[in-house]
Amino acid sequence: MTYFNKNAQLKNGYNAYIDTAVDDMGTQMDVGLLLMEDGDTFVFDEAEKEVAVLLFSGKVTYEWSGKKVEADRPDCFHHEAYCLLAGKGTKITLTAHGHSELYIQKTLNDKPYEAVMYTPETVQTEYKGSNGELMGCMEREIKTFFDLDNAPFSNMVLGEVLNHPGKWSSYPPHHHPQPEVYFYRFDYPAGFGAGFANGEIFQTGHNGLAVINHGFHSQTAAPGYAMCYAWGIRHLDGDPWDKTRIDDEEHEWLWKADANDHIYPNH
Repeated sequence: MTYFNKNAQLKNGYNAYIDTAVDDMGTQMDVGLLLMEDGDTFVFDEAEKEVAVLLFSGKVTYEWSGKKVEADRPDCFHHEAYCLLAGKGTKITLTAHGHSELYIQKTLNDKPYEAVMYTPETVQTEYKGSNGELMGCMEREIKTFFDLDNAPFSNMVLGEVLNHPGKWSSYPPHHHPQPEVYFYRFDYPAGFGAGFANGEIFQTGHNGLAVINHGFHSQTAAPGYAMCYAWGIRHLDGDPWDKTRIDDEEHEWLWKADANDHIYPNH
């Protein structure tokens, strides 16, 4: 597990967090944060890589293959996402209409395919832990933009989790063979939380990135601070992530219907 934050080095334009040309950290992906101001344009034109462009916040025009989408998302805590997934060789032009921040994820993919724009109307959202499980301590929203089910042509998976203040997510602790990245956002810049992976504990913060290559993982946000993080996975060759979740046997009892009763009998 590796965690790092580049807030001190962030600048207007593309900020690389993971660069496969230098070190992919086992993820097989490039990951970055694109910062744009009003009137800025940025072009992706990858000959060999597919690209996912997720709008965290701001107002941006996406243009590709003769198509255009106006995306407006004031923040990722109260508004649903726009995410473009484009195959290799697709030229993507982004134009900002105000300060905008976008998450970028790329990987090699030989299969050509037509780009897909995932919009607020098509985002898949699951509400987990909202029926009183563990006294509501793991209540969260899990959003999936694309995965093996709706984008079998892609080598990647991408979604977001809205972790409510003081709550837990990626819980109970679990793992899967495929490496995963988490890119953290907080509703206040001073927001923080804690991540657990492979026996290590790390403090999370705004614009931080965790690389989880193996081992059990879970996390929590500090009370008062909402946390939203992008979660990205690159399918392994011959072993795609198919909603794969292997729970830690030591904590499997937490799934039981009476798991609350050892503290609050008959609550």
